[in-house]
Amino acid sequence: MEFVQNFIMGIGLFEVTIPDVIMILLAVGLLYLGIAKKHEPYLLVPIGVAMIMANMPMPSVLNLPGFSAYDAPVVEYMINYDIYGIAYITRNVIMQGGLMYFIYQGIYLIIFPPLIFLCLGAITDFSPILSRPTSVIIGLGGQLGIIVAFAGAILLSNILPTFIDGFYGFTVGEAAAIGKIGSSDGPTVVFLASNLAPELLPVIAIAGYSYMALVPAIQMPIMKWLTTDKERVIIMPPPPKVSKKIKIIFPIITAIATLLLIPAAGALVGMMMLGNLIRECGVTDRYVPTLEKHLLNVLTIMIGIAVGASATAEAMLNITTILVVALGLLAFAFGTAGGVLIAKLLNVITGGKVNPLIGNAALSAMPMAARVSQRMGLKYNPQNHLLMHAMGPTVASTIISAIAAGIFLALFGG
Repeated sequence: MEFVQNFIMGIGLFEVTIPDVIMILLAVGLLYLGIAKKHEPYLLVPIGVAMIMANMPMPSVLNLPGFSAYDAPVVEYMINYDIYGIAYITRNVIMQGGLMYFIYQGIYLIIFPPLIFLCLGAITDFSPILSRPTSVIIGLGGQLGIIVAFAGAILLSNILPTFIDGFYGFTVGEAAAIGKIGSSDGPTVVFLASNLAPELLPVIAIAGYSYMALVPAIQMPIMKWLTTDKERVIIMPPPPKVSKKIKIIFPIITAIATLLLIPAAGALVGMMMLGNLIRECGVTDRYVPTLEKHLLNVLTIMIGIAVGASATAEAMLNITTILVVALGLLAFAFGTAGGVLIAKLLNVITGGKVNPLIGNAALSAMPMAARVSQRMGLKYNPQNHLLMHAMGPTVASTIISAIAAGIFLALFGG
């Protein structure tokens, strides 16, 4: 009977609470998006499964992070004596946590996001922005969402605490991290949230990656509202070719300029430029398949597990989460609108040579946003192929997004 009683007491079913059930249902929703709808499955599937695990009674060997992930390891120092009586000190580091805790350290210690950028550099062709520098202007327009969400978070922090008990507002660092959702750049969002808003990292990361998965559903209505039938059928001329020499020089100059002017963005931009130089220089071809496939896949699943494992009911089910999700959607919408409006302006300036539909690609959702441009272009004109034209703004936005993260970090990182 004692054995039976111990077995029954060890059943996790008796420890599951209603908030845990809600989080499990949300995780199932993410799995549905990833598996049934094929929206960002490489991220949403590990996030969903890790969320289920995070809200279940788990053995200590897994020991999900929660807020304990921010605790430093315990370090013990002991004085010992050798055979000659000379004292020396030994250092013993006692690591806390289990499997999920240690996976999470890749985010907490800012390891995974820069390595992701290394891989992104290896799969990115900078020819679209080198051949058409105006893409950078469109990419800047896509950052409007960051500014709007940042200002919105500050505004809500000055208004809502008076009316909502338990909500004390966002710090400027947290507001900056929330605004970064508008860039639709998952690794950059994780990078900034890890530095400026670690307590909000689960909801910010999940909101960012979820909106990336919903790019077509969110962007297409905005693109249609802001463009005319005449603008949607514009066929853009092919961009000029870029020489190999320029492709090699560009990442070197960009890395140097970023490290000199905005050192805080150096970890992301520098690694991205290294990856691109490996791709373009022609003497390191052996590295390219590893960066494009194997390392990128490993890092993606590690980030997915780490983010999902930190999404506990305690961290997610509160008014702060609702506000973050709402502000993230606002940022995404305004970022799309900003890019489209800038593209419309360039269309006027160039005498009708820029199709405003490529403006949605001013978000860093690469290559999903560019595919949306292509899809809408073909819908209104079967001869209109906008994919390569749209890749310019989205590549530019990825670089600008990393630089913006560095600026926020320099301003609010203390």
